[in-house]
Amino acid sequence: MQKYGHHIRVCVVEDNHFLRHAFGQMVCNGVGYDLVGSYDSGEAALANIPTILPDVVLMDIDMGVISGIEAVRVLKEKCPHVQFIMCTVHDEEEKIFQALSAGASGYLLKSTQPDAILLAIKEMYNGGAPMSSQIASKVVASFRVKSQVNNEAIEKLSAREAEILSELVNGLLYKEIAVKLGISQETVRKHVYNIYKKLQVNNRVEAFNKYYGNNGKGG
Repeated sequence: MQKYGHHIRVCVVEDNHFLRHAFGQMVCNGVGYDLVGSYDSGEAALANIPTILPDVVLMDIDMGVISGIEAVRVLKEKCPHVQFIMCTVHDEEEKIFQALSAGASGYLLKSTQPDAILLAIKEMYNGGAPMSSQIASKVVASFRVKSQVNNEAIEKLSAREAEILSELVNGLLYKEIAVKLGISQETVRKHVYNIYKKLQVNNRVEAFNKYYGNNGKGG
């Protein structure tokens, strides 16, 4: 349930002036929502969101120098309690999983109706993970196809490495993995380096795909 008497503090990050204004007006007109920030770039988001600390951020993906996905990745490290909904025209699996791996908890298409976006913001604030129906269908289908773990890849890992990889692909940050497993953040970092080396990948998304057999050998 939404906290009694507390308006949901929302920030909009969108480089299209018309859409940024439209999203801002949507939030301002909604009952129980406050627009606390409106920015046109990833750089502006990185500079301001750690200060204003909104409850929920509507984040565009394609924005010049710093993408929305990269902005979320950095901001989740600095502001772990801020929740991010990607609001974009992209419905490709790669973009979806990059965003979720970076720390976003929701993913909406810009074609989503304003009332549905406001409901998604409230759902996220109350602990949900809202997604447009088209996006949810892709995620479910992807996990169904990849439900069998790629044993050939995982057999290369130690038990601890496999444990850390599992937490990594679930979206946990290094420091969150460290706390959960009772080890130092530097130890997590070393394990991740070894995981990437053994699986011959360069980042979390590639590790996710390898783990769930997206290279065509599993599932």
